[in-house]
Amino acid sequence: MASITMTWAAHIRISMYWTNKTKRFALCCLAALSIIFASCEKDKPKFDESLLPGKWVSGTEYYRYDATGTGATWDTSDDVTEEEAQPFEWTMDGDQLTLIHIMEMGGRVPKVYTVTALSNTTLSYRDNYSQSFTYNRVN
Repeated sequence: MASITMTWAAHIRISMYWTNKTKRFALCCLAALSIIFASCEKDKPKFDESLLPGKWVSGTEYYRYDATGTGATWDTSDDVTEEEAQPFEWTMDGDQLTLIHIMEMGGRVPKVYTVTALSNTTLSYRDNYSQSFTYNRVN
C-alpha cells in the first residue's frame, strides 16, 4: 500500500512539474510574440512642420497656413479673394495634417489628411478616400 501512495505522490509531483513547465513555456512564447509584433510596427513618417506656413496653390485653389496654427482657404474660380477666405485651424502630428474649417454660422468641420510630401516648394497629401492633392508654394 505504501508503494501505491508513493507512486501517486510522485505522479502528482511530475504533473505539477509539467504544468509549471508548460506555463513557463507559454509565458515565454507570449513574450517573444510581443517583442516580434512590437518590432514590426511601421514608423510613421515625420515631416518638418516649420515648412508648412506660407501660401500654397493648386490651380485656382489657395491655402494659407500661418505659423500660429491658423489659416485660410479660398478659390478664385468662385470669385473669392484672400480677404473673404474661409478660416481654419491646423495641426500636424507626424504625417497627419488636421484642418478644422470654421464656418460662418459657428460650425466647425474637421478634415484629416495624410501628408505624402512636404518641402520648401511642394505640399502633397491624401484624404481618407485616397484622393490626392498637390500644392506649390506661392511666396
